[in-house]
Amino acid sequence: MRILIVNDDGIKAPGIRKLAELSMQLGEVWVVAPKSQCSAMSQRITLFEDIEVTPECYDVDGVRAYSVGGTPADCVKVALEFLMPEKPDVVFSGINSGYNTGIDILYSGTVGAAMEALANGIRSFAFSNKNDTSWETADAYLISIVKELLDENLSMDRIWNVNFPGCELSECKGILRDRIPAKHQFYQDDYVRTNHADGSFSLRSKGVMTEKAEEGTDISALLNNYISIGSVRCAALGYQKD
Repeated sequence: MRILIVNDDGIKAPGIRKLAELSMQLGEVWVVAPKSQCSAMSQRITLFEDIEVTPECYDVDGVRAYSVGGTPADCVKVALEFLMPEKPDVVFSGINSGYNTGIDILYSGTVGAAMEALANGIRSFAFSNKNDTSWETADAYLISIVKELLDENLSMDRIWNVNFPGCELSECKGILRDRIPAKHQFYQDDYVRTNHADGSFSLRSKGVMTEKAEEGTDISALLNNYISIGSVRCAALGYQKD
């Protein structure tokens, strides 16, 4: 299996290294990721600036890696057009530091990169974890989840969205499938406002964590220490109606 791995946290992020390390169990791995942090860029692409592409020495044996001075979606485009001699069988995006659930899915560069792969006819997965320090649950479950989901006939207007809870493996209650996105963010909007003498003001987002969510949603699963698996549809691809 030929695997392209992208992310939005940047090529130096612990999550993409973890995903590359695990993915070596499945086949040939390429990492093409942003040079710097690109969270919340959705499926944005670069139009009015040059995109710099640089070979990288990666510390996972057997992985070919490049950094891209652009967005997560740019990384997919660059990999397909200029780097990989053969089309990947699957694209993995992540592992993101922070959940991609609920309304946050719309903002996510992790999901945006997976959608860019889907738009190019490639099956894709978005992976997220509560943080970038606790990997026990992902280590234990990710590869078996991938193998199971690849065997399913998911329509080609959908990506798989997998979120790992931020708990110890011993506290993980298992997997909940077919989770729908909650109708709110995991961290609710909350801004600190600073007023300036000239009448302008600046805002800094800090966010307030959700403490409950509707049953059956991705956020509810994670709050209860389950792995959340769901699919996210790209309506523009128009393969089927819900």
